[in-house]
Amino acid sequence: MGVLDSFPRITPFLWFDSNAEEAVEFYLSIFKNSQKLGEMRVGGDGNGQKGHVVTIAFELDGQRFTALNGGPVYKFTEAISFVVRCDTQQEVDDYWIKLTDGGAEMQCGWLKDKFGLSWQIVPARLPELVRHPKAMEAMMKMKKIDLAELERAAQL
Repeated sequence: MGVLDSFPRITPFLWFDSNAEEAVEFYLSIFKNSQKLGEMRVGGDGNGQKGHVVTIAFELDGQRFTALNGGPVYKFTEAISFVVRCDTQQEVDDYWIKLTDGGAEMQCGWLKDKFGLSWQIVPARLPELVRHPKAMEAMMKMKKIDLAELERAAQL
């Protein structure tokens, strides 16, 4: 049985410069039900520093990922983001605070974490609420989503 046999057919693969271990520890500290699944290190006969971590397999609340220490060639862009569905405003606030630490707030519930990875922190009710034009207009002015404000704008 190969290492990848237990993985889902499709797994996000995240390219970091040289700080994949730091990124994985950061994400594991934020998301409940998360764990490091394994890592691959450079052997003695390849290029690179012996023992250096090349990839780390990890899971965030049931979603599997692989992080790569790939070097400075590629950077994350907003073209790819991960959506975190939140059931309450408290969840939105908690994820927002933790993921923006060292990162940047963006518009409409989007943020970039300190590694440059984009996230969307959204209440589960967001699609229902923004069907109302005034709620959509209110959301377009927000950075972090304010569920109560959207509800008021939608007049629910």
